[in-house]
Amino acid sequence: MISIHNEPQPTDLGDVRVANRAVVLRHVRLHAPCSRADIAAATGLNKATVSSLVTELLDRRLVRETGLTGNRVGRPATMLVLDGAPYAALGLQVGADDLVVVAVDLGGNRLLTWRRAFPAPTASPAETVRALVTLARRAIGRVTGQGRTVLGLTVGVPGLVDTAGGVPLASGLGWRDVPLAADLRAALRETGFTVAVDTDANLAVLAEQRHGGYAAATDLVHLTGGISVGAGVLAGGRLLRGGRGHAGELGHLCLDPAGPPCPCGRRGCLAASTALPAVVDRLLPDAGRDGPVTDYLPELDRIVASARQGDPAVLAGLAEIGRHLGHGASILANLLNPEAIVVGGHFATLAPWLLPAARIELAARTLAPQAGGCRLEASTLDSAAAALGGAAAALATIEAGRLPTA
Repeated sequence: MISIHNEPQPTDLGDVRVANRAVVLRHVRLHAPCSRADIAAATGLNKATVSSLVTELLDRRLVRETGLTGNRVGRPATMLVLDGAPYAALGLQVGADDLVVVAVDLGGNRLLTWRRAFPAPTASPAETVRALVTLARRAIGRVTGQGRTVLGLTVGVPGLVDTAGGVPLASGLGWRDVPLAADLRAALRETGFTVAVDTDANLAVLAEQRHGGYAAATDLVHLTGGISVGAGVLAGGRLLRGGRGHAGELGHLCLDPAGPPCPCGRRGCLAASTALPAVVDRLLPDAGRDGPVTDYLPELDRIVASARQGDPAVLAGLAEIGRHLGHGASILANLLNPEAIVVGGHFATLAPWLLPAARIELAARTLAPQAGGCRLEASTLDSAAAALGGAAAALATIEAGRLPTA
C-alpha cells in the first residue's frame, strides 16, 4: 500500500544506497532542472556518491541530461531532469456512474485518461472486477505498445480498505468483505508489477499534494464528492491511515440522529445529506421517477443550470447542503487544523453555491479564530483525481529508491 513520507534523508543505516537514491530522485523531481553539484549541496551527499547514483539513474533512464547551463559562477554544469520515458504507472477509480483509468510517466505527466460508463452501485463486486480488469488491460496494452514498462497499478474505491487491499465495507456500492486486491491480481494473472487498492479519498489527497492547488502542503484534506464522502488526510506530510487503515470516514459521522437514512444503515450521516445521490434526490425530486439514476452527469448539469437561473428552491437546497458540508469541515478543522480542506467531485462542480454557506458554517463551528487558518476551497483537479493519485501511488516503489526490474 502507499505511504506518503517527508523528504527522504541520507542514512548510514539499512540499505544506504536505496535511501540515497530516493533522496536524489526526490530532489530532481522537485527542483529540476538541477545539476549534480546542486543535488550534493542541497542533500548533504558527497559529490562522488551523487555522481555514482546519477550514473545509475541515467543508465535506467530514470533521469536524463538536458545540456549545459552557464547562468552560474564557475564552469557550466550539465542539468538533470526526470526521464522515465520507458515507464508508466496506472491508477483506476470506481465512481458513482463510471470507471476511470489514468496512466502517467515518472514525472507525473498524463499519458492517457479514459472513462467507461458503469453503474457501480447496482453492479456486483464480480461484475465490477471484470470491468476494472477489462479497462486496465486496455490501458496496459496502450502503454506497453508504446514501449513502456508498467511499474504498478492502484485502484481507488469509495469505502473502507484494509491493509491487504480488501474492502470490508463500501456502503455506497453495497459491498461487504470484498477481497478486491486479491481478485484483481487473480484476474490480471502474472502482471510483473504491484496491484494495490486504497480509498479514493487517500489517493485524491495524494493527487492534490502532487498536482493540485496546494501542491507540497504538509497538512491538507481532500473531501471526495461522489457516491459517498471520504476524507484523505495529510498530517505533517504523512497520510493519516489509523490503526487498521480505516481513517478518514467523515461521511459516516452522524450530524443529526433524526436526519435522513444513510446506505450504511444509520441516520443523519454527513453522506446522507451531501453525497451525490442525496444531492440529486434533494434538488431533483423527479430524477428517480423512471428508476435509479445510473448517469449523474446530466443531473448535475440540470442542477447547475437551475442554480444559474436563480431557481429559489435549488438555491435554498444548495445552501442547506453547503451548511452540512461546512459542519463536516469544521470537525476536521477542530481535530486536525489543516492548511486547507479541498473538495472534489460534485462538491467542486457545485462550489459556487455550496462554499459560501459552508465557509460561514466552518468559521462558526471552529474554536480557533478564523477557522484556525483553514481554507475551504474547490479542487482544481478534474473528476479523475483518485485515479491520478492511484497512478502516483504506483510510483512509490521507484520514488523510494528501488530500481525497476531490468
